[in-house]
Formats: sequence, C-alpha cells, structure tokens
Amino acid sequence: MEQLKIIGGGGTTRLNGSIRIGGAKNAALPIMCATLLTGDAVQLRNVPSLRDINTTSKLLRELGVSVSELEHDKVTIQAYGTISTKATYDLVKTMRASILVLGPLLARFGEAWVSLPGGCAIGARPVDQHIKGLQAMGAEITIEHGYIHAKAPAGGRLIGAHIVTEMITVTGTENLLMAATLASGTTIIENAACEPEVTDLAKMLISMGAKIEGLGTSRLVIEGVEQLHGTTHTVVSDRIEAGTFLCAVAATGGDVTLTHVDPTIMGAVLDKLREMGLQMELTDTTIRAVMTGQPKPVSFKTTEYPGFPTDMQAQFMAVNAVASGASRVTETIFENRFMHVQEMNRLGASIVVDGNTASTEGVLPETLSGAMVMATDLRASASLVILGMVAGGTTIVDRIYHLDRGYQRMEEKLTAVGATITRVQGLSEDEVL
Repeated sequence: MEQLKIIGGGGTTRLNGSIRIGGAKNAALPIMCATLLTGDAVQLRNVPSLRDINTTSKLLRELGVSVSELEHDKVTIQAYGTISTKATYDLVKTMRASILVLGPLLARFGEAWVSLPGGCAIGARPVDQHIKGLQAMGAEITIEHGYIHAKAPAGGRLIGAHIVTEMITVTGTENLLMAATLASGTTIIENAACEPEVTDLAKMLISMGAKIEGLGTSRLVIEGVEQLHGTTHTVVSDRIEAGTFLCAVAATGGDVTLTHVDPTIMGAVLDKLREMGLQMELTDTTIRAVMTGQPKPVSFKTTEYPGFPTDMQAQFMAVNAVASGASRVTETIFENRFMHVQEMNRLGASIVVDGNTASTEGVLPETLSGAMVMATDLRASASLVILGMVAGGTTIVDRIYHLDRGYQRMEEKLTAVGATITRVQGLSEDEVL
C-alpha cells in the first residue's frame, strides 16, 4: 500500500515558489455525468487526473459511453449508440458521487438502475432528497436488491415540478438540475445548493442548450428542452485544493503564489486565512500568500457555501494545531469528520473532541514530532501532510489512496516549493522512526 514519507523541519520548513491549481474534482464529476444527457461529443478541459475521475470514466465506459484517455487535462466524452441504464454496485460502491448518473439516465432514457452509493465513511449522506425530487417530477422509484430503480412517467419524459428540498444537498441539487433540463415544462428547485461547482455544472448545461435561471442562488428555474447538444467546457478551478495549499503556507511559513485559481469562489476561506495572519495578494487568476511568524488561532462552524466549507475543516485544524492560542471548530455537515484528530494528536497536537466540537490548544511547531499516521478520508489525508511538514523528523502517512481521490500529485507540488515528501510503499514504523 502506498504511503507518503515526509521529512518535517520541526518548525523550520518554509515553502517558496508557485503551485498550479487544477480543475475542481467536485465540478468535474457531475459535469462528466451530465454528458449522458446528449448523444453528441462533449470536450472537457482543465479536468484533474485523480482517482475519482478515473472511477467516473470507468463507470461511464461500463454504461457504453465513449470516454477518451485523459491527456493534457482534456477528455472527450460521447454517450451515443447503445447505452446501458444500469450502474452496478462494483463501481458505485467506491464513490458516492456515482449517484450523479441517476438524473441524466432517467431524463434521457426514461429509466435507470443505480446502486446505492458508497465512498468515504465521514458520515451519512442519504439520497432521499434525490429520490423525492425525482418523484415530484413524476418518476416511479423503488429500492430493489440494493439498487434505486427509477422509471419516467408514461411517455418516457419527466414532468416539470416545484421542488423544495428539506436540506441543502449539493449532489441532490446537481441530480435534479440535470434531470430537469430534459423534463417537460418548468422545474423550480428551492433551497438549492449555491456552491461554485453547482454553478459550473449549470453553465456547462446552458452551453449544451439548457434553459436555466438563478445561477449561484438558492432558487433555480429550469425550462425543459427536448434535447441537448455537444459543447466544450473548461472546469472551474479547485477552491479546496487552493485552500489546502494556502493552509500549508499558513502552517509552515513562506511565500507561495497559486496560479490558475479563481479567488472569487473561495468564500469564507480567505477571510479566515487573513484572520490567521496570512498575507495575500489577489489577481483574477492568482493568489500570492506570505506567512511570517506563528499563525493566530481561528474558530469557525462549517456551513453551506458561501460559509466555511466542511472540506476545509481538517486543513484549518492542522494550522490551529500550531497556532498561538486556543480555537474551537464546530462541524455541522458530517457527523464523523473528526477522525483525523487522533492522528494529529499522535504528532503532538493538543485537540479534544466533544460531540460535534473540537477544541484545539495550539503548540509551538518545534514540539511536534513525526509519527506513523493513517489517513481516514480525503481531506484528513491533506491535513496530516500539512502537520507532517511542520513536525520534526519523519512522518509516514498511510492509506493515501484517499488523498489521490482529490489531489493530483500533491507530493510533487509541495516538493517543488521546498517540502521533502516522497511516495513510498510498505514501510513499517520500525523502518523509519
């Protein structure tokens, strides 16, 4: 099993240089699924080379879709000919986002069999809002043998509806948005997710001929059309990858410029980083980050966009672990998203969890020491890499297949700006510590 070996500086590591930010995984995945809505070719640009992207490509190919090999961040997808409407458990179990084929398959082909999804064990993310929304559009849905079986009403076409989701759900909004583009009549989605990745999907659908209003708001209005056509679309930059590297600079110190990034979609992350003491200069496509001295602690509560994202909680906790004081983090999105805390404490952090709140007492960076730690989910992996760069000695991060789901060559990008990180395999604690 692959691991990351990190030689930390005990508070002396400084990052300097530039890092190119890739396309957003959380935008690319629904956009790839949206290609099922047309038989024409769709070319996608700025697509990151990630484990989840590969899984989605494999899933689409299993359905009979033509998917080119990802090359120079570009991929061409065409769902023509004989397309299967069944997404099997073998692939869907590895990634929760696979549920995003449900809406497009049902909308275009009138029927879909999609396995109930799997993925990270960071908390329950039920698909009931997807199902209720599709039922409001006339779909007949049953759960059989672990599969969602959905059928369009007589005539094979969904019907526009007024949908009010009971909770804000990103994938639920995306699934219903895609389904509504080919429905008969007008669909209104209230309490829709406002994340930039949802907006990016909507922009891509509009370029395919969809009629959507309310982009970036909690009320989406979709006038269904009979068919969509091919397009070329550039995936929005990954705000979570950008935020992760900014946290790395805040924790270690240094001067790093992020390129190919959109600062306007970063939400509350930049404000909290400034509160930590990170100095930033922004342009339309770059963020220069400079950190001197020990970071200041920040407290926050995770909420839906444009609030503080749950996907940045662990990375900020890594910075708080070496901040000059105490902080409190309240997690409101996922109930199991503090699994990284015990691993951080192995490195010398001082964090106590009480229910959905984690209290951190910052320590001096030189008091942290390397250890063998285990990644428990995607963002936890990144947080351990950040803290490992600060800790003195060697840190081994195990189970980095989680990391590869959402970060393209993280160790190479960090090594290029001054970190000492190598990808290794099968090292034991006795061999390195």
